[in-house]
Amino acid sequence: MAVRAVRGAVQLDRDAADHMGEQVRELLTAVLDRNDLSTDDVISIWFTATPDLHSDFPAAAARKLGIVDVPLICAQEIDVEGAMPRVVRLLAHIESDRPRADLVHVYLGAAASLRKDIAQ
Repeated sequence: MAVRAVRGAVQLDRDAADHMGEQVRELLTAVLDRNDLSTDDVISIWFTATPDLHSDFPAAAARKLGIVDVPLICAQEIDVEGAMPRVVRLLAHIESDRPRADLVHVYLGAAASLRKDIAQ
């Protein structure tokens, strides 16, 4: 198996802990499902959140999904003027036999406009 990286993002409607949890769980589930991954395939996940999100840690949603033995970290995204607000991004390092070109990067809702070149 090779070490690969999968990207994803979701834009939240509002900064509320319950909403963030729902949206991040949906994003993580989609990343795992669309790439035929189990949590055993996940090496680590790096989350970023735009500076306007501060109600909870995105990694908390992963823990509630049962991803408890995978290293997770959260960081603040760079505050770029005019950037899309209320976005949680992830970079998951995984083990997979899939070629890099066959990985499915998941950008949900309005976040699909962030990476039209790779969003599916």
